[in-house]
Amino acid sequence: MPKAGETPEMGSNPQLGFGRVYARPEVAKFLDNLVVKLLNDPEYCWEEFYSDIKVKGITIWGAAIDTLENTSRFALGEESGPMSILHLFDQPLRITKPYEGYVGNIFLPKEVVRKGEEMSVLINFRTPRKMIVDVIENTYPGIKRENIHVWTLRGSSRTDRIGDLWKEWEDVGVNLIDDDWKLPTGMKAFTDSGTYAPVYSVKAWDDNDGNINVLLCDGYAASAEAVQAASLSPVLDIEAFLNIFTSSFKLPYKKEQNIMSLNIYGDNFEEELSKVLGENPGNEKIEEFKKEILEGIEAQIPIKKGSINADDFFPEKKWDVLAVSGFMCPDPYSGHAGVEKVEDGIYKVGVRLASPRGEKIIVFTLRLMENFEESRLVFSPLLNRFMYGEDYKNRPVKISDSGRIRNELQTLCSDALEFTGEENMTLHFRKIASNVIPEDKQKILGNILEWYVREHPIWFGWLDLKY
Repeated sequence: MPKAGETPEMGSNPQLGFGRVYARPEVAKFLDNLVVKLLNDPEYCWEEFYSDIKVKGITIWGAAIDTLENTSRFALGEESGPMSILHLFDQPLRITKPYEGYVGNIFLPKEVVRKGEEMSVLINFRTPRKMIVDVIENTYPGIKRENIHVWTLRGSSRTDRIGDLWKEWEDVGVNLIDDDWKLPTGMKAFTDSGTYAPVYSVKAWDDNDGNINVLLCDGYAASAEAVQAASLSPVLDIEAFLNIFTSSFKLPYKKEQNIMSLNIYGDNFEEELSKVLGENPGNEKIEEFKKEILEGIEAQIPIKKGSINADDFFPEKKWDVLAVSGFMCPDPYSGHAGVEKVEDGIYKVGVRLASPRGEKIIVFTLRLMENFEESRLVFSPLLNRFMYGEDYKNRPVKISDSGRIRNELQTLCSDALEFTGEENMTLHFRKIASNVIPEDKQKILGNILEWYVREHPIWFGWLDLKY
């Protein structure tokens, strides 16, 4: 089930796992059947799934999509940040169930990590930050500590989780970036959200006075954004180190980095958990942590490793990526402009294509086919539009609505779906989390789906509703 974001306007976070299948009908049907088997048959494991694909001679391209990065900034009408992100991989992610959580991460220029290896310093998310500063000073002789810039999420809501991390950087005298700090692009950074775009700024540069500067990213992100950002490593010549967190926002990061690797099947789980937390958490919290760890195990997230990187999510270990970014508003970290209005109904939008072989910006000029109010609906999911008041009963129904609504249900409430047979699915409303879809909206959703099933039984015969 998608988990709610840190603030209400964020909605639910994107998941790692199975989204849509786009292929010729016979290929899509074959793959859909394997995915349903992988999701529902505990005896059918990833190795068998991948082997069946190979035997069939099918190549799967994996995709990681975040349709709205910096959702909270978009909702609040901020002038910079909102963007759409698509990563295309030459193989699927090695995940067996949809998964959503949080991930500690640190991103450094590759030359810093290589210098650490020369100094016999193992750098990953668990490395004390003072040691990382020592390595940076050896990598760039003469660099001043105030010119070591650390981007991390800020704000009071993050104090419990990474307040100690901020202090660790401040204690060694580096620049912990605030919202008024001017980036090399000339634009101001923001630290209230958005863990993906700042990774494009991880590098060293000389300022106008000839002083060497370096920027790195540290902290945590939602799982999908973390994996997307980590997959930029071969594109940007950086290194990314990840550590799986829980979905709690109250635990300090030094405790977080040790919880998900605990053995829930061991007789001493409660004792080990209490040792990490420094207190007895009580039965309710114990069960919550067990559930989160089990979700990671069932999805085959590499939770047992103390440090992971993007390679751990790909079956072949050697992989390729194309990272596509569409800029809704100006992006401070690259300096690219957002959507620009040319004249009424005509707009320009820039799209960045980045791969290990280079980077390119393409600018599209688009003309709206309908008036502005009608056109904006095209970009919103049908069910969201209907739940917030659009009249679905008097709107012309198309056969494509069936596929759109099926896809939207798999995004909105994946854990509440049961796949029955090759084509059919059952939606269990009692399994829908109220912090993802509020109860009043669940009732409206039920009315919408009942109407479609009743009025268009041929197109919606695949859907069964259980309350």
